[in-house]
Amino acid sequence: MIPQDISPDFSAVSGNTLASVVGALLTIVLIASVASLIASAICWAYGEANGNYQLSAKGKAGVLIALGAAALSGAGVAWMNFLLDVGKNM
Repeated sequence: MIPQDISPDFSAVSGNTLASVVGALLTIVLIASVASLIASAICWAYGEANGNYQLSAKGKAGVLIALGAAALSGAGVAWMNFLLDVGKNM
């Protein structure tokens, strides 16, 4: 038989602590993706200016990946805020 009074221990990690840890990690990801975006854009421009199609293609792919990482980190903040709000209302 399964007991019906089993529930998660919400007192183990408070919402403020979890929010600050995840917020710090997402800030690091955002800073890294912006730095990668700048470096990839420079490679893309340099490759296009000098006719180096391989460098241009790598720079273009890097820009798209960096934009995706920045979008996912922004979505991660929204997702974390949603889950913390759901947890407070339970």
